[in-house]
Amino acid sequence: MKRRMWLPILGVLVALLSAAPARADNRFIVRSTLSLQALQTACNPVLLAPVCTVVRGLGDPLGQLFLITSPLDLNGLLNLVGNPLGIVNAEVDQLLNLVDLTNLLPTPIPISVLADRSSVTYAGTAVWNSYANQPASSIVEVQNAQKTFNVTGTGIVADIDTGVDPNHPVLQPVLVPGDGYDFTRNQAGGSEMTDLNPTDFNPYPPQSCPTCQPATVNQSTAAVLDQSTAAVLDGNGVPNKYAAFGHGTMVMGIIHLVAPTAQLMPLKAFHSDGTASLSDILRAIYYAVQNNANVINMSFDTKTSSAELQKALDYANQKNVICAASAGNDGTQEIVYPAGLQSDVMGVASTSDQDTRSSFSNYGDAIVWVAAPGEAIVTTYPFSTYSAGWGTSFSAPLVSGGAALLRNLQASINEAQAATAVGHAVALDPSLQLGKGRLDLMLALGSVAGTNGTPDYSVFATPTSMAVTAGNPAKYIVSAAPAHGFNQTVTWSCTGAPMAASCTVSPATVTLDGSNTATATVTLTTMARATSPPMFLPRSVPPIHRWWPLAAMIVWLAAAVMLWNLSRTSRQRAGLAAIAVLIAVSLTYSCGGYSNTPGSATLSSLGLNPSSVTGGSPSTGTVTLSAAAPSGGAVVTLSSSNTAVSTVPSSVVVVAGATSATFQVTTMTVASSTMVNISGYYAGVTKTGPLTVTPPSGTPTGTYTLTITGTSGNLSHATTVTATVN
Repeated sequence: MKRRMWLPILGVLVALLSAAPARADNRFIVRSTLSLQALQTACNPVLLAPVCTVVRGLGDPLGQLFLITSPLDLNGLLNLVGNPLGIVNAEVDQLLNLVDLTNLLPTPIPISVLADRSSVTYAGTAVWNSYANQPASSIVEVQNAQKTFNVTGTGIVADIDTGVDPNHPVLQPVLVPGDGYDFTRNQAGGSEMTDLNPTDFNPYPPQSCPTCQPATVNQSTAAVLDQSTAAVLDGNGVPNKYAAFGHGTMVMGIIHLVAPTAQLMPLKAFHSDGTASLSDILRAIYYAVQNNANVINMSFDTKTSSAELQKALDYANQKNVICAASAGNDGTQEIVYPAGLQSDVMGVASTSDQDTRSSFSNYGDAIVWVAAPGEAIVTTYPFSTYSAGWGTSFSAPLVSGGAALLRNLQASINEAQAATAVGHAVALDPSLQLGKGRLDLMLALGSVAGTNGTPDYSVFATPTSMAVTAGNPAKYIVSAAPAHGFNQTVTWSCTGAPMAASCTVSPATVTLDGSNTATATVTLTTMARATSPPMFLPRSVPPIHRWWPLAAMIVWLAAAVMLWNLSRTSRQRAGLAAIAVLIAVSLTYSCGGYSNTPGSATLSSLGLNPSSVTGGSPSTGTVTLSAAAPSGGAVVTLSSSNTAVSTVPSSVVVVAGATSATFQVTTMTVASSTMVNISGYYAGVTKTGPLTVTPPSGTPTGTYTLTITGTSGNLSHATTVTATVN
């Protein structure tokens, strides 16, 4: 019978163990309380089919965000009994697309847009004149702003896009070392050229055609290429694997046009067909912030909200990273993201050269902070050539480049401050619903620097916080950024270092050249703390003799028997019963109980060993009587003159027959050497012992704020960082 009962159970176990895992087609972005390893274990429960597969972490600073796949849908994932995956938040990994079929080029394409191919020098590189001196540049006053405020951009501008042509002669000199990152392949280098299949082109690489008319190469771009190449890229009007090819190179060319000395960080999250997963975009945002980007450009949009996109951009905001995003090309009033996250992002709409709203541009104050030209924008294109683009994708980088110029004037500028500056824009007809108006870099920069352009500088430090173990150094980089040609010497100082630590700046002075940021290293040097001696408990309680409880029990039992016998006799025996009780009590007290009878001993001294201790370390106190303690022991009352620095027990007992007893003195950490009086009182006599409590020999734990100041003549600017000493 038992064997028959086990057969079905065994069959179930075999089925569970041998079941092939279901296809994990559903992708989810999950925030979990579990570590990566713990989540991987939870996804594969013992004796059960896998629940999910952990693809990777997504780079959030807490290490709580993961991309997983699962055969379950979102509800099934969230409703797992007992929440074994530790899910705090989960959402579907969206698929985004750069390609918008509604945003078509004008027909016919204006031939004049790319007609002027004469060579001019821009930022030390030969470029087409139609790029360097195009109408959009004049409309937002790029050249006037650069000359008036002596700015050409500083810091790193990251672009989350299809990547870049890393060999383009205009962009190659300003790309960050390593050329960014490719999240579509999980490899260093954000090149979009890796998406190309040479067999798709004839010839390869495609060649620019000096005599050709502009050719359409995708739904929103015109480029000067030979006709066979354009046909491949366009796919005869049908979206194909190259539908968005070149988009990232174009966007970066516009950023470079505005801020030619800012570094560019290509973050390839989109494929050449224009698709990207939200998880890769999140990874790109966290990567940008953690790799010192100062500005993030996002020339894409989605209509689906995302809690994790909000969290990622909140993180960027907290780290003073400025973000700009395109408002979308549906030509309607709608909510799109990330432009709709206005506390973290400046949404940018598109205008024509006549300051009218572009027909394709989305609008509405919910997503538009400012507008910028977005029609026939001439910019760089792969294969070392140029193109013209239509779309809010090409309006947003004008604002991102402007943010890099703002950093020349105010190096520590954050998202809110940059948005306020950019909000000083050319007013447009309110019915257009284009936010603050059309971007004007003269107005934006003037609102930060003032209209007089007085030479000045700003200072900032990175990182803004750091943890350090006592005994080790903490290093920060402090920078002085000149404005309006400031070219004087700045002298550094650092204050706020904790005890047993020092703060120095090297070099102690920097001389600015009027345009470039100068840096120095701030070093907080801490001292290791000495190991505290072991703490011992005082022997302040008199010993209990092993025989005393047994003797007391025998006495009490004898007394009880006598009382019981006496109760059975005459009343005259009551007196004997009382005597028995007195005998028992007397015996009990004489066998080790305390006596309240005062003796002739008094308190003769109170000593401390050691008499000087480091705060946090103990000392041992000793009270001494003039004679042996009475039979009941002597209770000496203790006190401390400063309980915030040192504490003692309320009393200590000198046992009967002894002349001294010890107690423990507990001390606390102090900032400076402090004297405390430890007192004892007994039989009308008070004795006092002095105790010196000194600061720890090393740097104490805690979080400290360091103020780093740069002074030049009558000018002085400061920034702060924090150091947490463990």
